[in-house]
Amino acid sequence: MATYKIAVVPGDGVGPEVMDEALKVLAALEKPYPNLRFILSEHPIGAACYQKTGTDLPDETLEACKSNDAVLFGSAGDPNIRFDDGTEIAPQLTLRFLLDLYAGIRPIKSYPGVTPLLTNDPPIDYVIMRENTEGLYASRGAGVRVGDEVAVDNMVITRKGTERIVKFAFEIAQKRNGAPSDGIRRVTCVDKANVLKSQAFFRQIYDEVAENYPETARDYAYVDAYTVYQVRKPEFYDVVVAENMFGDIISDLAAGTIGGLGMAPSADVNEEHGVFQPSHGTAPDIAGQNIVNPIAQILSASMMLTWLGSQHNDADATQAAKSIDDAVARILASKSAHTGDLGGKAKTTDVGDAVASEI
Repeated sequence: MATYKIAVVPGDGVGPEVMDEALKVLAALEKPYPNLRFILSEHPIGAACYQKTGTDLPDETLEACKSNDAVLFGSAGDPNIRFDDGTEIAPQLTLRFLLDLYAGIRPIKSYPGVTPLLTNDPPIDYVIMRENTEGLYASRGAGVRVGDEVAVDNMVITRKGTERIVKFAFEIAQKRNGAPSDGIRRVTCVDKANVLKSQAFFRQIYDEVAENYPETARDYAYVDAYTVYQVRKPEFYDVVVAENMFGDIISDLAAGTIGGLGMAPSADVNEEHGVFQPSHGTAPDIAGQNIVNPIAQILSASMMLTWLGSQHNDADATQAAKSIDDAVARILASKSAHTGDLGGKAKTTDVGDAVASEI
């Protein structure tokens, strides 16, 4: 029997609501997968924690994130609770740096039953690989401001950081079936190499790594043009790799093409640690109303199981993840549990109940 210790950090706003539904789905796996068990421990994090204790990431929570097999994260932050420098509280970013979670995995997939944003209704199924530990975000907490006149943040691109995220992207491409439009395995480098030296360096390293994967097609796009391409021809893409800030922006835009941020799960991983959370924020304006879409959190739990299955060569965990994915696909296709953002009237708890029932 495989038993996994999971650090559960619900966070702020709608975080606890969507987390409850993901845990409901994990509990539903116990009957079909009797050899798969979870030991869950909940820990404080985020803006409310900061307001109460003076820290958004307590030492106890950090230690749990380090020592457990995986971290299931809700959402954290509140626009009305900020650090003294005016920046918003975001312990999820802190965790990426402290645990060196360099690989940000953002799957973008359309589902039958979800009304498409794009008029031509293309099949969408690609993965954005976001470098998580450097880029423009390396300046977080370290930028320079001179009075009310000047503020400077630097973009940091290193050989090590770029090599490992590009390699990760090509490795993922090898495990996929290629782009929906043509079945070709390709990795698209999204950058601003025509303007910035740091981005030209990013592309140079991409090309060097790509030499080791001759069977996978190379592709390039400047980030501004890519925001058009991912709307006009999303079916062309298979795996996309980008610097931290660019990856942040294009993954949110991509979520809009598949039904919104409530449909977009994510994983931040390295070879040892994994944090799994929805791409959406805390949405304090709808918190506590039982109307938020929990699909992204539920699919993040599925990504956690896929990662655990890979880490521990556990076929049950891998198959359990597929069970979640299949259950989500069925309830979305039937439109039986669509929340308001998808044009339905289902409550948050209705969605969790429906996915758990399918499992």
